[in-house]
Amino acid sequence: MRYPWQRVGVLVDVQNMYYSARALYSSYVNFGNLLRESTADRQLIRAFAYVVRADIPKQKEFFTALETTGYELRVKDLQEFPGGLKKGNWDVGMAVDAIGLSDKLDVIVLVTGDGDFVDLVEFLQNEGVLVEVAGFGRSTSGKLKEAADQFIDLEREPEKFLLKSIANRASKPTRVDRETKPG
Repeated sequence: MRYPWQRVGVLVDVQNMYYSARALYSSYVNFGNLLRESTADRQLIRAFAYVVRADIPKQKEFFTALETTGYELRVKDLQEFPGGLKKGNWDVGMAVDAIGLSDKLDVIVLVTGDGDFVDLVEFLQNEGVLVEVAGFGRSTSGKLKEAADQFIDLEREPEKFLLKSIANRASKPTRVDRETKPG
């Protein structure tokens, strides 16, 4: 049950959400709608978006868009190891922030599908915090869904939580497309 007096914190595992949307829908997450729906009519206290800086085109624009939408960015540089392995993981940082905020919040919304957060969910619940998890049902850990007080399946309303598909944004009509287009 959601109440207007509830103080809410939203913590978004951006990499997890990005790759899930891309794999499942060839699309991008609408992080603005996600934040609005996660808080509903409750009091938003903090919203963190955990991102990895990888020095790729348009990343700065994306980070700015997240900030404009209402998120505070937590940024970590992508680590590159000999042999080509790349790593950018925010699990511990998200957990530390959630624990640090737990005495100031009534509800923490974890936006992730990562089953590594089950222990965190249980800890927060033992501290008296309600934990909601938002993610794509097919790519969210079953144990994480079970542990949460509420699971918000973004796949139930993809038109609300997804932007135009990657394919639609990238494709431009070719000469053949224009010539064969009906009417």
